[in-house]
Amino acid sequence: MRHKVAGRRLSRTSAHREAMMDNMVISLLRHERIKTTVPKAKEARKLADKVITLSKKGSVHARRLAGKTVHDREVLSKLFDTLAERYQSRPGGYTRIIRVGRRQGDAAEMALLELVDRDESLTPPKKAKDEHDHDHDHEHDHD
Repeated sequence: MRHKVAGRRLSRTSAHREAMMDNMVISLLRHERIKTTVPKAKEARKLADKVITLSKKGSVHARRLAGKTVHDREVLSKLFDTLAERYQSRPGGYTRIIRVGRRQGDAAEMALLELVDRDESLTPPKKAKDEHDHDHDHEHDHD
């Protein structure tokens, strides 16, 4: 029985799991949107929300505690400057999980983990496939 045992193991050792979660949170804070599996997204969301809550306090102690998870100084400064200001009035719930279907190789359920109220300019817009591009491929074929 797993009474009062929180968190998913994700088939990894504790060191690997902790390092992976730290790296996922850093990527999420840097890019404001990451694509991962649903269980990983749910675990990373917990850690990301805690780090953002720390950033809202803004103290040196909070910065050092957040630095245990966010090892990148550039991302840490973004967290305490930009993101702390953005979420100052929000009482939690800084991330959202959007399910996006299943992965081709192993049919794992995939999800987008993104920050709420994120800056849309960070993500380049996806260009629609142009149907006419396929016609140009055959122009250079010889008989």
